[in-house]
This record gives sequence, C-alpha cells and structure tokens, in this order.
Amino acid sequence: MFQSLNETLEAYQRRDPAARSKLEILLLYQGVHATLYHRLAHWLYCHNRKFLARWVSQWSRFWTGIEIHPGAKIGRRLVIDHGMGIVIGETAEVGDDCLLYHGVTLGGTGKDHGKRHPTIGNNVLIGCGAKILGPFKVGDGARIAANSVVLSEVPQDATAVGIPAQIVRIAGRSTHYADEVDQTSVENPTLERLEALSARLEFVEQLLDRQFAPQIVGQGKGKN
Repeated sequence: MFQSLNETLEAYQRRDPAARSKLEILLLYQGVHATLYHRLAHWLYCHNRKFLARWVSQWSRFWTGIEIHPGAKIGRRLVIDHGMGIVIGETAEVGDDCLLYHGVTLGGTGKDHGKRHPTIGNNVLIGCGAKILGPFKVGDGARIAANSVVLSEVPQDATAVGIPAQIVRIAGRSTHYADEVDQTSVENPTLERLEALSARLEFVEQLLDRQFAPQIVGQGKGKN
C-alpha cells in the first residue's frame, strides 16, 4: 500500500510543475485524496459492503469534488490534476499512468445493465471537460483533447478531437502523451473540412467565371 502511494506521489511530482514536495501533495491535493478514498470504497464494494462503499464514495465526492463509483477499477499512478467535476462510472476501468484533468466524465449512454462505461488504457491523457461515453476502449497512449465528446473506440497512440470526437492523428511511434501534458497542440478536423470546402467553392467559382465570362462580354458587345 505504501509503495503504491509513493508511486502516486512521484507521478504527481513528475507531471505537475506546481508540486513541490510529496508531503504537500499528500496533504493538499484532492486528486490523491479521491484516489485513496476510492481504494477503500472499492475494497468494500468487492466484499459486498455496497452501502458502506457508496457512503465512502459520497463523502469523497463532498470532500474533493471528484465522484468515482466504488465499482470502478482504477490503475496505478493515476494523476488527477485539479479534479473538480470529474465523474467516473461504475463499470469504468482506468489503466496505469493516466492523467485526468477537471471536468472529465467517464460515463454511459443509457440505462443498460452490464458493461456500460469506457475502458481507458495505460498512459492516456484526457483533457479538461472531455466526455467519454459508452462501453468501448481508449487505447494505450491515446490523447483526448479538451472538451471532446468521445462516442466510439480510440486506437492506441491516437489523438481524438471535437464533438463528436474524430481521430486526427495516430502516432507512428510510441509517445508518452500523459508525460508531455499538452492539450493544445492538436488539429481541428471541423476547421480543416471547412477550409477544404471553402477552397473547393473558390475553385468552382473561378471555373464558372472562366467559362461564362466570354459569353457575357459578347452579349454586352452585341447590345452596343
């Protein structure tokens, strides 16, 4: 247990420039507190103490602003930056070495029973305000841009952007996105499509001008 806690504190130090010491992180970082509360709640949940498990998770929600259902499976060295407003559903799974920003939702798309929340791979970065909804997988090393809404599977080492999210990049090499802490250096697929349509429209207008301009000029001379 202490080894796992020490790994988590070291992960915060690596990824948060504002983190000055392990003691400060342990005492003042609500992401660490939420993770520790969840470990207890999940143990109670797995031992069929579901009321107590839910009570612990609700207390954690009140104390930290982070809601993690006791049934969710959380990997090692999870870093929650700021954390306010994060919601992680009952059947969600989060791998090792992930980084979550505030406002993230790992939710479902309906009231179906069984697996209804996403499975997040290892070393995944999820930007602030992102919503990942449904029982699919986000591959290892993936990066979800801020405020994206992900409704389908994200491949390994891919970058997803937009509403609904689209895959804009699949790295040719393994990249540790969660260590880079970069949510802004991503392309906007909607803007790219609008630019392509604008260029196409301009091309068609130029083509029409070349085709019909001589006829219009000739008609004008005939009237004179």
